[in-house]
Amino acid sequence: MALQCGIVGLPNVGKSTLFNCLSNAKAQSANFPFCTIEPNVGVITVPDERLNKLVEMCNPRSVVPATVEIVDIAGLVKGASKGEGLGNKFLANIRETDAILHVLRCFDDDNITHVDGSVNPVRDKEIIDFELQLKDLETVESRIARTLKQAQTGGDKTAKMQYEVLRRIKEALDKGLPARSVSFETVDEQRFARELFLLTSKPVLYVCNVDDASAATGNAYVEAVREAIKDEGAGLLVVAAATESEIAELDTWEERREFLAEIGLEESGVARLIRAAYSLLDLQTYFTAGADEVRAWTFRRGSKAPRCAGIIHTDFEKGFIRAEVIKYDDYVSLGGEAAVREAGKMAVEGKEYTVCDGDIMHFRFNV
Repeated sequence: MALQCGIVGLPNVGKSTLFNCLSNAKAQSANFPFCTIEPNVGVITVPDERLNKLVEMCNPRSVVPATVEIVDIAGLVKGASKGEGLGNKFLANIRETDAILHVLRCFDDDNITHVDGSVNPVRDKEIIDFELQLKDLETVESRIARTLKQAQTGGDKTAKMQYEVLRRIKEALDKGLPARSVSFETVDEQRFARELFLLTSKPVLYVCNVDDASAATGNAYVEAVREAIKDEGAGLLVVAAATESEIAELDTWEERREFLAEIGLEESGVARLIRAAYSLLDLQTYFTAGADEVRAWTFRRGSKAPRCAGIIHTDFEKGFIRAEVIKYDDYVSLGGEAAVREAGKMAVEGKEYTVCDGDIMHFRFNV
């Protein structure tokens, strides 16, 4: 399931430093605009203590963790929606991603130039928001012109519904709000809004890049961002990218843990960011566990059992009979699959079962 999060932001806010920490692919991290032109793609392992515990219990021959793709996209400048800088390329790259990690510079450092000459993360956020909203407005207005004609002539109910969706989105964009701030009640409205593929309808996590001293508690810049996004339906995470790159250089887990303790953190910002990206994409994990392999399988939140079975192999979905489900907590507390079966704690579920995060699954199928 190759879903992608795109890392975006103005030039020199720490996107590539963060990307380098997230993946082993070393993006060139130079102190000038557009050092990232072709997006770098990293496939990143999702940290999960549950997987570690299952490995410890099963001692399998192989282990396959869940992964998420992170894309480092070129820094944007004012006028991108009109093609300024690498604007068209930037917007096309964003359109291809499923969610956005928006990096904001929340630290002072005279050695790192800022494209606008001063540090102001709320202004930086608004520059990118404005460019994305302008592009969306262009898309919505061209659709309105077509749809209005159909809605006015004859009794085309679909065209009327579409026009109403477009009108409400345009109203939000005109006020400087993202498309994701508009909610729709009916399934048809939601589907049509989704199929517009608007840039500002994508889920967003604002990543505040701070200095060492602010890694644990944040700072005034972070609080200003928090206030600015309170009505947006977006998340916020505080990370010190420069510190994270130092942590990534350390060889052992013990060294990393000591380093984190010194700056007042329990786990690295990178681990928190990867999990947040996974959640932002609305992804969850189920497991298959045995002596041969322990594996984390990624699925969309709310998926039914046959769809989840199909992630392993399409035949599993086509010939789905039933799913045998063990809850993770039962598996761990009782000491494995045999003990769970003995205790009568294994559930047998049909096609309508909604798979839960952390379920340990066996699928029965017949093709």
